[in-house]
Amino acid sequence: MRLNVLGAGPAYTDRLDAAGAAYLVTHEGTHVLLDLGQGAFPRIFAHVHPTDLDAVVVTHLHPDHFIDLVPLRHYLRYEFEPPRRARVIGPRDLGARLDALHGETGFSDAALDLEVLGTEPRRIGSLTLEGRLVTHTKESYAVRVAAADGPGIVYSGDCGRAVDLAPLIRPGDTLLTEVAFGPGPVPAGVLHLDGPAVGGLAALANPGRVLLTHVLAGRDLDATLASVRARWEGPVSFVWPGDGLDV
Repeated sequence: MRLNVLGAGPAYTDRLDAAGAAYLVTHEGTHVLLDLGQGAFPRIFAHVHPTDLDAVVVTHLHPDHFIDLVPLRHYLRYEFEPPRRARVIGPRDLGARLDALHGETGFSDAALDLEVLGTEPRRIGSLTLEGRLVTHTKESYAVRVAAADGPGIVYSGDCGRAVDLAPLIRPGDTLLTEVAFGPGPVPAGVLHLDGPAVGGLAALANPGRVLLTHVLAGRDLDATLASVRARWEGPVSFVWPGDGLDV
């Protein structure tokens, strides 16, 4: 599998090259996009034509994870005659949220074929997608994407309790996880992760490597890495827009 990072940003950032969460997984001609946050839509074209996406998977209903479904919808609706469509898999209320944004019933249905993510594994081309509910919003998911012949990618989405991710992780998987609050601590009542929580999870679940993403502005990156390594001895690094790696 190939992982290309289109966007790695949180809800706000001071990094000029940032875009919202968007991670493209490719395997044997199958293309699955995990989240599509602000500013990420134009970055799809460097890797795959948007009409060739097999699915867009949305982990939860915060705009930094789904808002660029709007330009995707417009592109499919107005660039082609007849309009094209995209398969979008996400929380139950995703369509209603998009419709409400534009005050237009049926806005999303014009170009997006919406499915509820849920927790039952499903095939998407050569890949298997598995979701698991995590602590964040009313309906937030982490997901595992894997081919039959190797380890997978476990993507946290946004998660307020690291142990929620453990059942998805098989030994050798790549854990792509938010670390919003850097070296920590996470403020009381805020449902995100920090480096110590990620390190503890890795020690428990034994992934092959940890990729950190979705870090808030102003957090010390070196201290974040050190806080993960204090609890886990395996490979860990940040990923940024433009990064690509084989899994």
